[in-house]
Amino acid sequence: MEIRHTTEADFARVMEIYAHARQFMAQHGNPDQWGPTNWPPEELIHRDIQNGNSYVCEHEGRIVGTFFYTAGEDIEPTYHHIEDGEWLDTSCYGVVHRIAADGSVKGTGKFCLDWAFSQCGHLRIDTHGKNTVMQNLLKKLGFTHCGTIYVEEDEFPRLAYEKVTVM
Repeated sequence: MEIRHTTEADFARVMEIYAHARQFMAQHGNPDQWGPTNWPPEELIHRDIQNGNSYVCEHEGRIVGTFFYTAGEDIEPTYHHIEDGEWLDTSCYGVVHRIAADGSVKGTGKFCLDWAFSQCGHLRIDTHGKNTVMQNLLKKLGFTHCGTIYVEEDEFPRLAYEKVTVM
């Protein structure tokens, strides 16, 4: 598998993957994370592509996954306030959002998260409380549950996770 920046030519395929992810989440007990708002909106994905923060995962020349990634200092406003815990490290970090796969290649999510972590060595991510599939993956990859954050899109709390290179 390979990771590359998303192009506008990839847009339709990326939206197909998000549609698949919404259906998968609903079938696995998590209908509220993206379903009610038909998340993510097309305008946001176009903006992610234009800003160079949208990535696709390809397997044998076919796009099988997609995600948002960026890194820097204090880059995620919704992470400023964390409840029921605290972040492990306050240094610069990377963030993954909107990670999704089409289900055709086992290990796509792991591959994407491993790639993002390799870019920065300090990664944060959040997920819905009912998204047990993602929670299990994050635990398997060595992420630590740090507390609860809230996003602007809805009122559902998100479980916040972090992974930091051991020094």
